[in-house]
Amino acid sequence: MTPTPASILKETFGYDTFRPLQREVIENVLNKRDSLAVMPTGGGKSLCYQIPALIFDGLTVVVSPLIALMKDQVEQMRAAGVPALFLNSSLSPEAYQENMEYVRRGQVRLLYLAPETLLTPRIFDLLASLKVDCFTIDEAHCISEWGHDFRPEYRQLVDVRRRFPSAVCLALTATATPRVRADIKSSLGFAASNEFVASFNRDNLYIEVAPKNDAAIQTVKFLERFKDQSGIIYCFSRKQVDELADTLARKGYSVRPYHAGLEDDARRRNQEAFIRDDAQIIVATIAFGMGINKPNVRFVIHYDLPKSVESYYQEIGRAGRDGLPAHCLLLYSYADVAKLKYFINQKEGEERRVAVQHLDAIVRYAEDDKNCRRKPLLTYFGESYTVDNCKNCDNCNAEPPILEDITIPAQKFLSCVKRTGERFGAGHVVDVLLGSKNEKVLKNEHDKLSTHGIGKELMQQQWMHLSRQLVQMGYLNQDGEFNTLSLTPKALETLRSRSKIVGQMQEVQERAPKKANKAELEYNHALFAILRAKRKELADEAGVPPYVIFSDRTLVEMAAYYPQTDASLLNVSGVGQVKARQYGEAFLALIKEYCQKHKIGEKQKEIKREKSDSGRRYVSVGEAFNAGESIQNLMERYKVTVGTIIDNLARFVTAGNTLRSGENLQSLTSISPMLEKAVFDAFDEVGAEFLKPAFDRLNGAVSYDDLKILRLVYLNRQQ
Repeated sequence: MTPTPASILKETFGYDTFRPLQREVIENVLNKRDSLAVMPTGGGKSLCYQIPALIFDGLTVVVSPLIALMKDQVEQMRAAGVPALFLNSSLSPEAYQENMEYVRRGQVRLLYLAPETLLTPRIFDLLASLKVDCFTIDEAHCISEWGHDFRPEYRQLVDVRRRFPSAVCLALTATATPRVRADIKSSLGFAASNEFVASFNRDNLYIEVAPKNDAAIQTVKFLERFKDQSGIIYCFSRKQVDELADTLARKGYSVRPYHAGLEDDARRRNQEAFIRDDAQIIVATIAFGMGINKPNVRFVIHYDLPKSVESYYQEIGRAGRDGLPAHCLLLYSYADVAKLKYFINQKEGEERRVAVQHLDAIVRYAEDDKNCRRKPLLTYFGESYTVDNCKNCDNCNAEPPILEDITIPAQKFLSCVKRTGERFGAGHVVDVLLGSKNEKVLKNEHDKLSTHGIGKELMQQQWMHLSRQLVQMGYLNQDGEFNTLSLTPKALETLRSRSKIVGQMQEVQERAPKKANKAELEYNHALFAILRAKRKELADEAGVPPYVIFSDRTLVEMAAYYPQTDASLLNVSGVGQVKARQYGEAFLALIKEYCQKHKIGEKQKEIKREKSDSGRRYVSVGEAFNAGESIQNLMERYKVTVGTIIDNLARFVTAGNTLRSGENLQSLTSISPMLEKAVFDAFDEVGAEFLKPAFDRLNGAVSYDDLKILRLVYLNRQQ
């Protein structure tokens, strides 16, 4: 029996349902349509090429920028029974040659390569001797100069595509603004319609921003809530990494440092210790984490301000990849902003301008203490978030702030902005208010202004906090490279009418604690600990990270439902056929022993099915078509191509519905009746679930676009 995406999802990977957009991307790839898929970290991007790789006849090549990612993915694939290999500089010459031989003999379905490896003559020669069905470009934002991690070698990948024109190309990324997405598609020559953008919202992450006071004390206090849990702490500098790691180690935490200043061996050992749960916490610069697929990271702390919203989103995305709750804390201070500005000022031209834009965006995000944290994050990536209260961030969970009359200090600040000519940032305005006689104040003769020294009743930190509030409340504009302040019409009217202004003179030091997530699955923590210990033992024996055996989510389900038979074990999320054969006996023995000792019976797990059809677009499209609406009208209404409408109608039919005027669809093709009959005969012979077998059966005489339309007619006749 020919495997299907759904059967591979269940039998190989142990999952009952696809995540959002996985099915659509997989179908597009199997139909040999180049695709860009943007999915959040932990959203299941890898399955979008791994499942097609097990259906295609030929090889799937995965381009990945980091050795750690390749090693991790290959270990997980092989644990699931999938023949996968990588070729990179970490291999000995003998192992490299051996892996090339496996590939040459057609014994590999997935081959992972770095872009610089792929671009070498010997790899070109190797691939030229094989049938390559798919090129997957992971971390595709690296191809765009507008991305936060641009890599010039990624620009050369379009040449690889030209060498293998019959291979479909899939570009994947977790972080791409609309501008970056357009650049990726343009660079790779993709059709505009073949773009799939999942929601960037990670609803299992609790997001918090706190004023940074004594960061080391704040971090230790935070860690008390996550005993024996895995987490990442990001610092700006190598020195800060070493100091914080040393501080935490002295306090008894299982911690390792990671930065580019360490010897390669030390850095590799520390990373391995973290991945294998031998160290619980990694303190790192941003050099750590890209491509690390450790799913049980329960917290991410930003000890210092990230350089951009993209970096921040990607880094918090390393938490909770297993879908279980995780906490993301950003410690924010204006001193961090000044530090980043200093380094940005060393840049020039366009590089400097882009860096300033990135910094402005992350500062606006960090200083917003009123709106849901998810709204600005998702808006940045071009997604609308309409939920008023996410119930899983500090702003949504906080008690309403206690406001006071700040009219007098606000008037002083606004007046000082006006009198300094609306040409300076908040730092200079505050210097004038505090009566500073530094070089900049004296040079501009601002020591002679009436506002010079009228603000000595407040400290610099209070004035800076006030300035940020006035920007947020719409009294001040903040523009340009130097965040120049200027008065808005609202401010001018307020000064004229002497209207009252309310706000907060002091930054809030403590926010409401995280509320319990009632949607969390209740499980037996003692049994979970036993299963986790067994997982670690098996992982150490096999020389792989524990999550390669089973994820935390899988162990949580075992500790919640107490499966005691092979059949019920296969109902647990993440347990496929190969893993059940390899590890099932060991875990079932522990569960049975625990249940007998504590007189606990097995619980029935309710298997989640695909969501109800109501409200799905393909249902709306199918019902509208049956009501007499034309294909052209449907394209205009949904602003999509004819191919997308045909896809929706096909899903409508395969869901058990019939198109009343389905035969009229044949008019969309221009092929002869004889060729049309040959297509239907091909579908009779090789099936109509996928187009490629029919395309090959007809020796390419009919395009995929025409095949898609005729398949819809064929399926409708079957109904």
